[in-house]
Amino acid sequence: MAAAGLLFAAMGVGIKLVSTDLSNSMVVFFRNAVSVPVLLPWLLPGGRAAFRTKDLTGHVIRGLGGLLAMYCFFYAIAHLRLADAILLNQSVPLFLPLVGRVWLDEPVPEGLSSVLAVGFVGLVLVLRPGSSLFSAASLIGLLSAVIGAVAQVSIRRLTRTEPPVRIVFYFALIGALGALPGTWLTWTTPSPRAWAILLVIGLLGALGQLAMTRAYARAPAAQVGPFIFVGPVLAGLFDWLFWGVLPDRLFVGGAALVVAAGALALRLTPARELVALD
Repeated sequence: MAAAGLLFAAMGVGIKLVSTDLSNSMVVFFRNAVSVPVLLPWLLPGGRAAFRTKDLTGHVIRGLGGLLAMYCFFYAIAHLRLADAILLNQSVPLFLPLVGRVWLDEPVPEGLSSVLAVGFVGLVLVLRPGSSLFSAASLIGLLSAVIGAVAQVSIRRLTRTEPPVRIVFYFALIGALGALPGTWLTWTTPSPRAWAILLVIGLLGALGQLAMTRAYARAPAAQVGPFIFVGPVLAGLFDWLFWGVLPDRLFVGGAALVVAAGALALRLTPARELVALD
């Protein structure tokens, strides 16, 4: 899971670098399109049966929801500090119980409400309403977490019949097809440097999801899930290395509250509400 956090943070560096020259749709398209052939070696040995799904509708719903969350996330990366964008996106555990409550009328586990309140205080410190950092980009970054939580709740039925690699594969395939029209309309021929970064983004994204899947396959989500928060820490390091930007005290304090609350939320949320893929 820590490796997944590293891979996603490194992917964010590539997205931020290439977004100065290419449209959001193009970056989203290549993130998914490159992942499709990367995932094929895990499926091809199983023949046609490995691709045959019992819940195509579930894959489409998960894929389109995840695609919208990815559009929001990549936009936030392009317009915010990398650490801010990744932290906002990875606040998904704070929204899972709320989505389950509103959508499925599931009770919020005892003691979780106060934990979520602490996490939302942390998000307020990160977003800083009334400051120059409180912007449409920061709200879109937060929206990526909300939509991600909705997508995660919506694919519970997929995990009943579908193996993780097939879910990741169809997510990448549907994401690529969904981003294709926007890519066509906003096409700009990438430079050789941009082509290389796009390939690396797709590779890192696929490997990150596989690493996350492997982590959830080997241990309960409550035990390994919190290690994904290594991502915002590494993103802060990348902000400093690539752009000479250091996080301020408010961000550090808010991030600490979000990470602590997210980790506790994962531990307090019933296992049936946690899905291996996001």
